Amino acid sequence: QVQLVESGGGLAQAGGSLRLTCTATGRTFSNYAMGWFRQAPGKEREFVAAISRIVINQMYSDSVKGRFAISRDNAKNTLYLQMNSLKPEDTAVYYCAARQSIVLSMSPRQYDYWGQGTQVSVSS
Repeated sequence: QVQLVESGGGLAQAGGSLRLTCTATGRTFSNYAMGWFRQAPGKEREFVAAISRIVINQMYSDSVKGRFAISRDNAKNTLYLQMNSLKPEDTAVYYCAARQSIVLSMSPRQYDYWGQGTQVSVSS
């Protein structure tokens, strides 16, 4: 089992930047493909980005492509999400998730472990 804790959320102005961090403990971090998801009030949880176990592949939703960047440091058991050019519609609770697979997935149901989430709010 792996435990995930997100940090780095907060309030930003439109056009600004934030960097989210997800720290993993427990089993070997590099065994897991990792993803970021978000959920706004009254909406379903949606895919943001994913990265393969050894950083060969990344995948992004169309809504964040070119603005957000996912990365990981397996030596530090840490996942990152650099968010630039933020928009008010990026406001949501952001979750990191782990999937014990070599295949990336955009489906929340395909992920085995989740963090508690961190709030990101973007003002116009």
